[in-house]
Amino acid sequence: MDGSAQGGKAFGLLKSHQEEKLNSINEAFLTEPQYAEEEDLASKLEMFKQKYMEFDLNDKGEIDIMGLKRMLEKLGLAKTHLELKKMMAEVVGGASKDTISYHDFLNMMLGKRNAILKLILMFEGMGKEQEQKEVGPPRRKTFSDLP
Repeated sequence: MDGSAQGGKAFGLLKSHQEEKLNSINEAFLTEPQYAEEEDLASKLEMFKQKYMEFDLNDKGEIDIMGLKRMLEKLGLAKTHLELKKMMAEVVGGASKDTISYHDFLNMMLGKRNAILKLILMFEGMGKEQEQKEVGPPRRKTFSDLP
């Protein structure tokens, strides 16, 4: 029993250390002139940080191809290995890297280029906002609702 608690504690420490690192990158982005015009930059960066941490599975502070694969599968968008490699290349600007750093991720999310991954994540975020609006019991169905 003790081993699992320790593992959880170590993981928690790792995540808080990682979050500190990402926070310092966020702070650097807040002072970058190219993003000075960006609306709600601080809250966007916070949202991007949470999303990034969710999928940084190699715990090196980067999203590897498996992290990307799981991210997309979680959104119901399974991709082939080739599609994943193409998406990663798009995010890291064609560099043949096997991981997406947080810096690359932010540049993608805040940049003008519409990378496929950015579009997927933006679309997924919009979908969530729509879902939350419908609160309360579902409306009653009538005969006119039948196909």
